[in-house]
Amino acid sequence: MNDGGESLPEPEKGALPLDDVGRLVELLAESGVGEIRVRQGELEITVKARIEGPAGATVEPSAAPVIAQTTAPLAEAVSEPGPAERNGGMHVARSPVVGTFYRAPAPGEEPYVEVGDRVGAGQALCIVEAMKLMNEILADVSGEVVEVLVEDAKGVEYDQPLFRIRPEG
Repeated sequence: MNDGGESLPEPEKGALPLDDVGRLVELLAESGVGEIRVRQGELEITVKARIEGPAGATVEPSAAPVIAQTTAPLAEAVSEPGPAERNGGMHVARSPVVGTFYRAPAPGEEPYVEVGDRVGAGQALCIVEAMKLMNEILADVSGEVVEVLVEDAKGVEYDQPLFRIRPEG
């Protein structure tokens, strides 16, 4: 009930109230991160900051709910590949958010992947914790992990390289 004694409609099951989406947009603007993704059951909300794309084009922010039953990669690489990526034929898995990098799902557990491991597209590589949210970072190519570029429990920046993967084929 609000102050006027009227009852407000309850949000549909699985729906995120629009006030919460507005708060996500405000949090994104205040934090300076490029993207916030929140999952509540099967409902997933992604809020992206406005960024300049190729040739100065502006990409508008969005706050559209996406319903997903499976975990999807949090982000695709948005920057141009560097010389090592072009010349070495290596794929670089990058951080989609600013946060803390964790190699294992929990303290004391084995890391998701080690150098020399073969990974499939969609396989978990690590976790990046951002504002108390644990974001599982997934491989977007199949191949062999050839290098882990970040120390466990260290801070990472948006778009920072995390792993080098030699793609299959």
